[in-house]
Amino acid sequence: MAKLFGFVQFDFAGTLPLAEGRYLSGAPESGEETVLVLQRLGAPGAGRRRRRGRPTPAEQEPEPVSLTRATVIRAAAPLEDLPQAARWLDDTSEDEDEVDVLVAEATKTLNQALHAHAVAAADPCIRQLSPDHAERVLLGYGSGEETADGRFADARKVDVGPRNASRRRRREEQLRPQERVAAVLRGREHLDACETLLLRARADLDAGRVREAALQLRIGLEALLVELEDAVDDPGHEADLASLRDKPADEQRATLEERLKTAERVLRRRRVLRD
Repeated sequence: MAKLFGFVQFDFAGTLPLAEGRYLSGAPESGEETVLVLQRLGAPGAGRRRRRGRPTPAEQEPEPVSLTRATVIRAAAPLEDLPQAARWLDDTSEDEDEVDVLVAEATKTLNQALHAHAVAAADPCIRQLSPDHAERVLLGYGSGEETADGRFADARKVDVGPRNASRRRRREEQLRPQERVAAVLRGREHLDACETLLLRARADLDAGRVREAALQLRIGLEALLVELEDAVDDPGHEADLASLRDKPADEQRATLEERLKTAERVLRRRRVLRD
């Protein structure tokens, strides 16, 4: 019987800069190999590009949107047989924490590929994806041939949204960024430089790019200490700024994580107290 492999599969609206095909991630010699398979589904008019515009009726229906299917196959952890694969899927899909871990690992693999492509293509518009951006997320298993073709023997659709928040709280969390976007676009509010820099540091650190995260965090903290020095009148704010002024002797991942969390707490506190 052919070996069976677990996978996480995302369907994203539109196309990604990565070409269709199979990408190997990790070190095959150490047995830590992961396979990323990208497919484009239902691309309208692929390859037909026009330089000139053409008249379009005002009431014309929009063209259907293509999908990009990204399947991240756990090649390093084959499942012995069909009964074991079925148990693995049943147990894992019922464990919310395990689902979160597998989806996060798969997202990290996909974003590593997107980051590598952006650097290789000298494209400054680096696109990073979140499971929340997906139209559908599946957890499943199949043979090597099936999963390499985006198919499977069995799968479950998993929920990657917030689970513990009430509907009202989720609604409020959705509206808060929209309100700020509106304020920024109308010129009533501005974005601080430290916010962008710290977001980049977070993306790099979560992706395992520790050196890049250290560089982003260093300049992000310099900007934060200037821009938010008198942002709010709160003892916790003063204590956090004081801890950020103290430069650590090392830049290990744990230290970077601690300092970045402190900076993120400063930003959250400013937002909450200002609102």
